[in-house]
Amino acid sequence: MLILVTYDVEVNSEDGVKRLRKVSKICENYGIRVQNSVFECIVDNLQFEMLKSDISKIIDKTRDSVRYYNLGKSGKRKVLHVGAKPSIDVEDIIII
Repeated sequence: MLILVTYDVEVNSEDGVKRLRKVSKICENYGIRVQNSVFECIVDNLQFEMLKSDISKIIDKTRDSVRYYNLGKSGKRKVLHVGAKPSIDVEDIIII
């Protein structure tokens, strides 16, 4: 399923900057960054639960927020990209 993860981490402190980096790294393990704090992730149910658990352990629930949008198995068809950044197919093979 395609999950869109968006987050807003308060960075007015050194601890906040560290949390932001950690949330970003977790998201990179599950998907591809499509905007600064937005990731598209192709995951199964177990991976989705692990992603939410990993992020939940890092964020400060009184200062930070995370949103998960479940676009489902046909999520790619629900995404319309317009603009400068090239659209990335998160299910394509990526060579680094």
